[in-house]
Amino acid sequence: MKFTGSIVIVTGASTGVGEAIAQALFEHGLTVVITARGLSGAADTARRIDPSGARAVAMEVDVRDHLSVKNLVDSVMKRFGALHYMVNNAGITGPHGVSICDYSVDDWQDVMQTDVSGVFYGMKYAIPAILASGGGAVLNLSAVNGAVGIPGIAPYTAAKHAVLGLTRSAALEYATAGVRINAIAPGYVDTPRMKELPDDVRQQMAATHPMGRMAEPSEVGRTAAFLLSDEASFITGGFYPVDGGYTAR
Repeated sequence: MKFTGSIVIVTGASTGVGEAIAQALFEHGLTVVITARGLSGAADTARRIDPSGARAVAMEVDVRDHLSVKNLVDSVMKRFGALHYMVNNAGITGPHGVSICDYSVDDWQDVMQTDVSGVFYGMKYAIPAILASGGGAVLNLSAVNGAVGIPGIAPYTAAKHAVLGLTRSAALEYATAGVRINAIAPGYVDTPRMKELPDDVRQQMAATHPMGRMAEPSEVGRTAAFLLSDEASFITGGFYPVDGGYTAR
């Protein structure tokens, strides 16, 4: 999987799964644009990944705002002259353990704007840039919630189902144009935020996977790198769980 000379944007990459994906892509030779709502967090991650600053750079974006996403893509094109890959990772889960009837409208809108509109805006503005750069690939982050229903987080579950629909439709639209578009679906991932939870909660979350553990962030990163690479040249419109068997039940 060689990406030398290629440019990728990873949204929501200051920590967790996004950081792991950015790290994996950097290790495969890409120049990685690490984005977050706050520039300082993205900049810290960029320095951790590439202290030289040559192939990991930070930019600020609010994926809920289409003009912010447009400005991000325009800035990347102006700085690097190309964009070959887009990873729409930014997302929030919203409140947990809340029924639909008790879920606030504001929280619903925040989840949908971040997790669905953010993916839509990312593809809307990145795909033309990728086409202008000679083609490439897009990867959208769904979740196991994109394949099953999970009570208490209905908006997040609806959003991740919507990501799959956006992915499949866009993949069909650009199947012969030179842009492949896929989605991955992590189960619970042992991110730094997860490590802060009590041990009994972590054990319960791990036990939901038939493999009996959570995913390591690097496992998601390696899957992302494969799906973006030319090794996956005949793969588009797909939904790929990285879930230790969660969705097989």
